[in-house]
Amino acid sequence: MADLNDVRRIAAADGHLSVLAVARKDGSVQASVVNAGVLDDPVGGAPSVALVAGGGTAKLALLRANPRATVVFKQGYEWVAVAGAVRLLGPDDVAPGDPDVPATIRSVFVAAGGSHDDWESFDRVMEEERRCAVFVHADTVTSNR
Repeated sequence: MADLNDVRRIAAADGHLSVLAVARKDGSVQASVVNAGVLDDPVGGAPSVALVAGGGTAKLALLRANPRATVVFKQGYEWVAVAGAVRLLGPDDVAPGDPDVPATIRSVFVAAGGSHDDWESFDRVMEEERRCAVFVHADTVTSNR
């Protein structure tokens, strides 16, 4: 049975690149390539796959309308998918308990393989771009193992 350790291993092997799939209103799927990593939801503690989405993007609008998603990672012919409910945390998506949005976005960025030399500048750009942390809860983890 696949688990988040498989996600960590496969994500690290391919630069944390993954495909995020979100349902559109008409039932079709919007998919985009994102960097993502494993990180617990800071509000409820649920094991999750986390990524940062740009404000004003189609994926973020779709997630607000239907907060469920699937994230698929691959390395060679091996893949693992995480599907579940989504929590959004950003300047336009307030969460219970008022978590520190800039610190959360930094944590997600690092979990997804990122690094930065100037976190103050990073925080400013994330705020200006209305970036949002997306946590896909690991309700289901599947793979081809």
